[in-house]
Amino acid sequence: MAVEYRGESFAGYNKPKRTPKHPTKSHVVLAKEGTAIKMIRFGEQGASTAGKPKSGESDKMKKKRASFKARHGKNIARGKMSAAYWADKVKW
Repeated sequence: MAVEYRGESFAGYNKPKRTPKHPTKSHVVLAKEGTAIKMIRFGEQGASTAGKPKSGESDKMKKKRASFKARHGKNIARGKMSAAYWADKVKW
């Protein structure tokens, strides 16, 4: 189910995709909650994030992930309509 929104095509609602040609943001998602629809760009282009937890992960990366979640906890809790939620889900 392809969705067209403001000249950009998406695989569907709540399905993030990379945006390698965007100057500042690394991902975009067409978020939908109830009847509200919003295009959200998130993630710093070229940033080295912790990614998904890996076995044998360094203490530095564990601390980096914990710091992000502590710093953005309130915004992550806002749900699908916030960039922090998607950054947490995709990049951290």
